[in-house]
Amino acid sequence: MSTTMTNPPAKEAGSSWPAIAIGAFAAFGGVLFGYDTGTISGILAMDYWRNLFSTGYRDTHGHLDVSPSQSSTIVSILSAGTFFGALASPLLGDHIGRRWGLVVSCWVFNLGVVLQTAATSLPLFLAGRFFAGLGVGLISALIPLYQSETAPKWIRGAIVGAYQFAITLGLLLAAVADNATHLRQDTGSYRIPIALQFAWSLILIIGMLILPETPRYLIKRDDEHKAAVSLGRLRCLPRDHPAVQQELEEIKANHHFEMSLGKSSYLDCFRGNMLKRQLTGMGLQALQQLTGINFIFYYGTQYFLNSGINNAFIITMITSSINVASTLPGLYACDKWGRRPLLLWGAIGMCLSQFLVAMLGTLTTGQDDQGVVIVYNLAAQKASIAFVCIYIFFFASTWGPLAWVVTGEIFPLKNRAKGLSMTTATNWLLNWAIAYATPYLVNFGPGYANLQSKIFFIWFACCFLCIAFVYFFVYETKGLSLEEIDEMYNELGEARKSPSWQPSTAFRERVATDPQAGVIKDIGVSEEREKAVADDGSGTRGDV
Repeated sequence: MSTTMTNPPAKEAGSSWPAIAIGAFAAFGGVLFGYDTGTISGILAMDYWRNLFSTGYRDTHGHLDVSPSQSSTIVSILSAGTFFGALASPLLGDHIGRRWGLVVSCWVFNLGVVLQTAATSLPLFLAGRFFAGLGVGLISALIPLYQSETAPKWIRGAIVGAYQFAITLGLLLAAVADNATHLRQDTGSYRIPIALQFAWSLILIIGMLILPETPRYLIKRDDEHKAAVSLGRLRCLPRDHPAVQQELEEIKANHHFEMSLGKSSYLDCFRGNMLKRQLTGMGLQALQQLTGINFIFYYGTQYFLNSGINNAFIITMITSSINVASTLPGLYACDKWGRRPLLLWGAIGMCLSQFLVAMLGTLTTGQDDQGVVIVYNLAAQKASIAFVCIYIFFFASTWGPLAWVVTGEIFPLKNRAKGLSMTTATNWLLNWAIAYATPYLVNFGPGYANLQSKIFFIWFACCFLCIAFVYFFVYETKGLSLEEIDEMYNELGEARKSPSWQPSTAFRERVATDPQAGVIKDIGVSEEREKAVADDGSGTRGDV
């Protein structure tokens, strides 16, 4: 019988609520991520901002605006910053710690907010977007790392998934702030939504100054005393309690065995057994972006306006609200039903929704000679908005949180910061590519593809790829400790067999006498378990 987020294992000593509360608070970093990426959609559609920042370009209606190339640069430069920030995260996370790394990252983010708030022309605004992105990239890699290393295994999926919930909350807050100020005819129209980000950053900074460092990082730094104190605080037990010492010994045994094989480098993440994990994490994050979610939240306001929808700001608030609400069932289900079933059915739902949006938009709209969209069937356009909302439900309850959950779980301690930094950087690289290319793909005029609603066929095809990717490459990690996940990857060659895999003995027991003996025993256990799985494919931790 599997445990769920409402039923913690009865045999575990202490209490899990401190670790749950700490992980849930750390998820607040997602608000910075979501809010910063969400504000730009509304800002690009604000009349005052368009007049102030225009360099002379006029849109198809004759209004002053930034050009499509400038628009793509404004949106995508944040993602360029986040890409480099994610890659740089191990420099902070592995050297000054997960906790202090987050504090420093927030101040990098604050620098970007200052520059954007002060800007009245594009160069300074772009610089601010880059530095804000650099901070968000650092935070987006360090938060799941901090959460996965502090959370109890029976609820780790929900805690790490709460990071995505915070992202959706940030997107909703951004939509509300943009809607509240977009009619202002002064610099407050864009400065107020941007400056609000200081509040989110300061909340995270203050919290991280109070919260403990992760015990796994402290073991990595050979500080066993502080690691015991930290783990005791997380489990609500004295540091010398047998349960604390037992868990600590398991972490130590696993880490010491890893270190006996040598130190890790970025190249090591693509060697041997790590290659499968690295490519799985990078593929998962890349496909999360290629489902098309950021097209809706980066360019959604403009897209709805161009499609003949009135009150596009209100539509954006509605889609953001659905995004927030739909994340909650995913947080519950990931620890009850598992990662693979949710990712698989989520991909199927997104695939069908994107196809219907593409068909409805393509068949019921057209354009005049000036590129102005003509709506032939308003009811069909409203139906396409409904299917966009259905797509958001499937994304927010599955791929949104679970991409972060799975990538935060699959790497061993020695490689975790580096591996997670590259998976997060992959997310931001695709984020940048989509943000930069979208205006060229959807806009009207010479040099532009003018796809309009046809772009949803691209997202449909990518969602179709997601189905196959999950089946062949994503392992079921529900209910396993990070050390047990490491063992599973070492023993199982096929992801589809992972739901039936069960750990045998604690890692410390297998390498208690001799690391090499541990390796030999692992090989034997691996062969025996592979045979057992082949003979009996019944699942015990998942359904797919």
